[in-house]
Amino acid sequence: MPTAARPNSKKERRQESEKLILAAAEKVFSEAGFGGATMQLIADVAGLPKANLHYYFPTKEALYRQVVRNIFQIWLQAADVFDAADGPEEGIGAYIDAKMEISRRHPAGSKVWATEVMHRAPVIQDYLETTLAEWTESRVAVIDRWIKEGRMDPVDPRHLLYMLWATTQHYADFGHQIETLNNGERLSDAQWQEATASIKQIILRGIGAVH
Repeated sequence: MPTAARPNSKKERRQESEKLILAAAEKVFSEAGFGGATMQLIADVAGLPKANLHYYFPTKEALYRQVVRNIFQIWLQAADVFDAADGPEEGIGAYIDAKMEISRRHPAGSKVWATEVMHRAPVIQDYLETTLAEWTESRVAVIDRWIKEGRMDPVDPRHLLYMLWATTQHYADFGHQIETLNNGERLSDAQWQEATASIKQIILRGIGAVH
């Protein structure tokens, strides 16, 4: 059975090490929170010496901020569909598709973000006040334009965004509850597709983007 090729260059080895550390940190922070997590515990989960973590991330806060930044960057990339879309049906529909897939593939990262914000963002408040605020204003402008063009009902863009975030991220942040109500089983591929389609139908019809 062929084995995966090992990274050869110093840059590739660094990228692989950082990827391993960030995956372990995402898991630990999602389960223990910032206060309960330790660099030693993250190193144990990553299967690396603690010194390796400090080589790439000097402090726990630096590592934590990178985990939060990673999930937020993934969310930002998902929102690029707004810019290329002809209207709300395509733009918001594709955004829901992307956000649901992120909740499916990155549940731990979403939980880290949710826990941080629920505790009044003691570590990333500056990020909320700058990057998130700027991103939100740009999305509000797009939604306002669609409203003025008569392509959707005149709803408050911010409340629409809050609803989109809450609905899609629920499938990550409250995954255990969903699994419990699904007879103790994780959602299958078909169930994820059904959930995504249902959310799109409810929201897009609710804002008058489709009839």
